[in-house]
Formats: sequence, C-alpha cells, structure tokens
Amino acid sequence: MDHLLEIDEGAWVRLVLNRPAARNALNTALLGDLAAALRRLADVPDCRAVLIQGAEGNFAAGADIAEIETRTTADAATDPRKAHWAAIRTFPKPLVAAIEGFALGGGLELALMADLMVVGDTARLGLPETSLGLIPGAGGGQRLLSRIGPARAARMVLTGEIIDADTAHAWGIASHRTADAVAEGAALTARLAERAPLALRAAKAALVAGAEAHLAFAEERAGFEALLSSADKQEGIHAFRARRKPDFQGR
Repeated sequence: MDHLLEIDEGAWVRLVLNRPAARNALNTALLGDLAAALRRLADVPDCRAVLIQGAEGNFAAGADIAEIETRTTADAATDPRKAHWAAIRTFPKPLVAAIEGFALGGGLELALMADLMVVGDTARLGLPETSLGLIPGAGGGQRLLSRIGPARAARMVLTGEIIDADTAHAWGIASHRTADAVAEGAALTARLAERAPLALRAAKAALVAGAEAHLAFAEERAGFEALLSSADKQEGIHAFRARRKPDFQGR
C-alpha cells in the first residue's frame, strides 16, 4: 500500500495520509514521503497550493508508538524526522489541513504547520504526549502557545486534554469549522490556487516569521529528546499498550 497518496487536482494537489489501519499514524516512512512530496511540489509551477487530509475518517492519530518505544536520546542526533518536519514547515506555498477524526500528538503538530486548518464534525484534537512520559517533539506546544495563549496551551499540553471541533475553532486553533472538513478543505485550497502565487508566498513567509520568530522550538525539542531514554517513557508506552493507568516514578 502507498502510505501517501498524491492526487493532482489541476492547480493544486491533494496529499492523503494513507495508513488507515493505524489511524494514519505518522511513522518515519510516511513523514519522509510527505516531506519529499512537499519539497518536490515547491518547485512545480502548476501546483499553487496543497491540501493534506487523512484516509478513512481520521487525520493522523499521533506518531508511531512502535518507533517511539525503541527510540532513545542517543538516537536523536541521527533522527531523520527532524529534517522531515523542517521540510514540511518550510513549504513555501499555501498548505491546508482538513481534519476529520483524530489529530493527536504528531498529527496535530502536522496540522499546526498548515497555514489554514479546517475541522469537521468528527474532529478531535490533542497533544497527549505527557500520558506517554513525553512532550510534543515537533513544535506543537510552541505553536499552540502562539495561537491560543499560555493558559489554554498549558491546559492542552500538561493535561493532554482532547478537544472537539467547536472548541478548536472557538479557541483559534482551527481557521474554519464546517460539517465536512475534506469538502471544505478542497474548496478552500482551490480558491487559494486562483490567487496570485508570488503574493501568497510572500504573505505566508511574513506570517510564519511573525508568528514563530519568538518561539522556543529548540528548548521544546531538547526536552522531548531527553525524555526518550526515560523509564517513565517506557512505562507510559507499556501502559498505553496494556490499556491501564501508568505508574510514573519520575525517572
């Protein structure tokens, strides 16, 4: 199975995260394919905007637990995912995320890298990493801080609370609230593709710089990497697999 589907819609491209059995969890291979597609599409003149959606009712239910379970702090120096995330965030054209179902952990971090986020009726968003003995590793906490302020960002990051579509829109995480996120996301991406491409690129660059220049991405990533070798991370993942409450010891 192709874990990333690319559909040419004329002036824009639809990228579909396609691991439905894993609720489209972002393993390294899928994240790498997504980054490679966006690097290539950045240089395709006929592609003026990109929509990212998930297959079969979910956006992306986090990172791949099996990969995280075996990853250690020492592995972080050679982790290809950092370059993949960077390629996604530096995509210079308008990027739209259509959220149906779960957008959790890395899935929400991906959606937060989009310029516009459309949430549908079934959307459920959250950063539950602390329940696994971790924190967001791709800038999700910092981007939430920028969008919704310290109180709500702390509420989501520290408690791991999962919110619905109405809350995500009311708080300013999502730019659009609709019944059908995929249909609205496609219509929105098509409208963007009709606008002046050079102006859109310049506007996006200015918006990203203004929103993110002050954020502590390096500190957040360092915290994530330091926790990869902790006993609490292992306990969190084991508890998740066993569907039991974790017993964290602070080590």
